[in-house]
Amino acid sequence: MALPLAMTRYRRLILLAVVLVTVLLLVELTGLREQFSLPALRALLEANLVVGVLLFVLAFSIGNLIQLPGWPFLAASILALGTATGGLVTYVAACVSCLVTFQVVQGVGGSALRDIDRPLARKILARLDRHPVRSVVLLRLLFQTMPALNYTLALSGVRRRDYLLGSLLGLPLPLLVYCFFFDRIARVLQLA
Repeated sequence: MALPLAMTRYRRLILLAVVLVTVLLLVELTGLREQFSLPALRALLEANLVVGVLLFVLAFSIGNLIQLPGWPFLAASILALGTATGGLVTYVAACVSCLVTFQVVQGVGGSALRDIDRPLARKILARLDRHPVRSVVLLRLLFQTMPALNYTLALSGVRRRDYLLGSLLGLPLPLLVYCFFFDRIARVLQLA
């Protein structure tokens, strides 16, 4: 016997919550949380560029999954690698982390937001459907790598291709602004 649509949706959302809480608990219990600090991230990048960047991308991806903001990653990469290289490394890491979060959340939670039967929700989703790439670009300009945005877009049913393209186009400008901001702060505080 097939489960009603609402029951399937709730099961998927509960499973998504269980998966994310499990990741968060693993990060806490293993002590990995301390590795998300600005000094730890900076040391990671300074120790060995190739391995450091790969671990940095992994840390950014896990951080995004457990709702950590992206600015500590950007600040660490600028302090360790300089504004241009640090910004580029953060851009790549941000795109990868957003895609990882999207895949995990959509893979487990499906498109649960599509089942909301409210006029405002339908209107917002219709606009997203009409202009998916433009919508993601604008949202990235405003909210950058905000984990809640990644979750919402994943559960909205937007296609991966549109999500990725919108992220690739929408992230450079805000990251550039943050790069100059963190570079200036580092120079004023003589951290670089």
